[in-house]
Amino acid sequence: MNEEEWRKKICGETDTGYSYDLAKRMEQYRTNPVLGYRTAGSRAELETGGMLVREMESLGLADVHKDRITVDSWKFEKAVMLFTDSRGREHEFQLGAYQTDFHTGGFREFSLVYLGKGTAADYSQADVAGKLVLIDINQRDEWWINFPVYQARLKGAAALIAVQEQGYGEISDTALNAQDIAGPADAPAFSMSRADAGVLKAAMGEENQVRVRLDASSTVLKDQETYNIIGTIPGTEEGMILLSAHYDSYFSGFQDDNAAVAMMLGIARAVLRSGYKPRKTLVFCAMAAEEWGVVNSKYDWSAGAYEQVFTARPDWAGKVIADLNFELPAHAHGRKDAVRCVYEYADFLEEFITGLPAGFFTCQPYPEGVEVLSPIQTWSDDFSMAIGGIPSMVNDFSAGEFMETHYHSQYDNENFYQEPVYRFHHEMYAGLVLAFDRTAAVPMNFARLFEGAAASIDSSVCRGAGWGSWAGGVGRGGGADLPGLRLVLDQGIEAGEALYGKIREINRIYGRLLDRGEEEKADELAAGCRPFNRELLRIFKKEQDYFVRLSWHDDVLFPQQAVQENVRAMDRAIACLEKHDLTGALEAVYTIDNNRYALLFEEEVYTYFTEYVLNQPSDRLKWGAGRIVHHQNLFSLVESLKAKAREENPDTREEYDVLVRARENQLGCYEDDIRYMITSAGKLLEAIRQAVQWASEINKDLDTNESKIQEE
Repeated sequence: MNEEEWRKKICGETDTGYSYDLAKRMEQYRTNPVLGYRTAGSRAELETGGMLVREMESLGLADVHKDRITVDSWKFEKAVMLFTDSRGREHEFQLGAYQTDFHTGGFREFSLVYLGKGTAADYSQADVAGKLVLIDINQRDEWWINFPVYQARLKGAAALIAVQEQGYGEISDTALNAQDIAGPADAPAFSMSRADAGVLKAAMGEENQVRVRLDASSTVLKDQETYNIIGTIPGTEEGMILLSAHYDSYFSGFQDDNAAVAMMLGIARAVLRSGYKPRKTLVFCAMAAEEWGVVNSKYDWSAGAYEQVFTARPDWAGKVIADLNFELPAHAHGRKDAVRCVYEYADFLEEFITGLPAGFFTCQPYPEGVEVLSPIQTWSDDFSMAIGGIPSMVNDFSAGEFMETHYHSQYDNENFYQEPVYRFHHEMYAGLVLAFDRTAAVPMNFARLFEGAAASIDSSVCRGAGWGSWAGGVGRGGGADLPGLRLVLDQGIEAGEALYGKIREINRIYGRLLDRGEEEKADELAAGCRPFNRELLRIFKKEQDYFVRLSWHDDVLFPQQAVQENVRAMDRAIACLEKHDLTGALEAVYTIDNNRYALLFEEEVYTYFTEYVLNQPSDRLKWGAGRIVHHQNLFSLVESLKAKAREENPDTREEYDVLVRARENQLGCYEDDIRYMITSAGKLLEAIRQAVQWASEINKDLDTNESKIQEE
């Protein structure tokens, strides 16, 4: 059968009912008997892993096993608060939790004080030693939970209780919410719904506090064992296609990520039942510890995936040609669906989507179709896969309102299941597996990365530095050579396009050989591509090492972009000071690196969460290690501007000079970054040009019959 016939047969074997039932069965394992939770390294996670082993075996997957990994574990058993109001009515509140240590040993009485946003200023008139601190938070738009939690710890609070006023859990005032803590385990934190917090706030008098009783058990242990669960459908030639999803969760985790694990195995089931024999080995991996897995790190999620590719199976790099990662796949996150992928796979995915025949899908829940987005983000396991050398993608989930309403709350449940969306994703990604399986050469277009790098350069920063425009100009004192960078990036685009054209040619011939049943010739062509593919994957890994950096807010950037953004912000701040606009200057400084936290929290908080990025070992930083290179500490400037903003006619010449010096420092960093990019891009260019020659040799070696097929 040809590819289209196999697609139809596999789609015909798709059973979303099976996948839905499996997603629901995963809910039986929980660390908190009331709220759910299946946390990293917990007994519930281990039990779920055992169930998935049995499920893979029952489906008929081969080589079913558990890859042992080491993560920090968390067990959240309970957090129940009792409060008796002025009428004698007793209220019971179920609290959510963050990955911290706190044990009351039964119900203990506490004073609970409400402190607004929990910033440094909110503590100015408050004594919170040994008390519970209740605050409001908007993690999407303001700051992450670790900052007010650590501020509370410094003030001697027993624990902090956060109420999501906006940003997350917006579906209902009864919604609880939880996220990764990104901080130390000895700064305890819990979450409370807006409705329950409203009861407490209404009962507070002038002292702004009430008495409550709390029974909590939350346990963090370092360096514990857990497992990633693996099963395969063996292929006939070298190369692997990975399908992945994570099996830890907050609350019941129906969408995030039970439905994704179940969809992954639903695809495996359909492939097996169809009788399709893959040429590349299909690997199905249920990942542990995605929601959290390492203590006191800014990068404390996706620990299971990071450990899988960097410690458990580093040999996957160079063998796995693609990771199809799944997240929240049974709910539409908008009118248009999207696949988010590494730059190098954007062309292949667009060709796959546009090449699907009319009527391929049983249903079409996305009236505006499907788009391809790049680059990948840090939100999910595919980022760890990519930087480990495995080109990756994920069904995009981060932009829809579900993230603000249901995500990481008890409302992520089967009531919001959308079967047509689930079926659509089963069918699309099963078809994509077939498309990858029918490639002899890894179908990456390296030109897209060079295009992304070129688009990321802001020439206005360079002109502002006196270095000349992007199109030309003489560098200052041997400074940033933007024309030189432009040249090597343009050459990279040209070489990448030439290479991808030859890869497409190889794969067209390979696909036609398979469609004609000429298996021996297809095998011969695939065998000839093996060392070539290993080289392509090596180049991909080098691209990740050279060019993938992060901002202080976990955005994926090219190496020079963080400095560019800082310089633009400094220009705005300097202009504001020239107009004596201190508020505008502070707002600009707010956007520089992590200096937003300097405006609102004590210096010890700011310093702590700066140093734990810059001066922690890589085994704590995981996938973030080495991806933030520069930092501009402006805490003292912020304090000075805040103080002078309260004066009648402040003299800000000193602050102006500080900003000018900081800008000069950033421009020096920019020069370093551009030199680094030229050198790195040059190394990649040389490797890609060699790959072009290699691909040309492969095409020359095709026999006469294969050449005829190519011409048809």
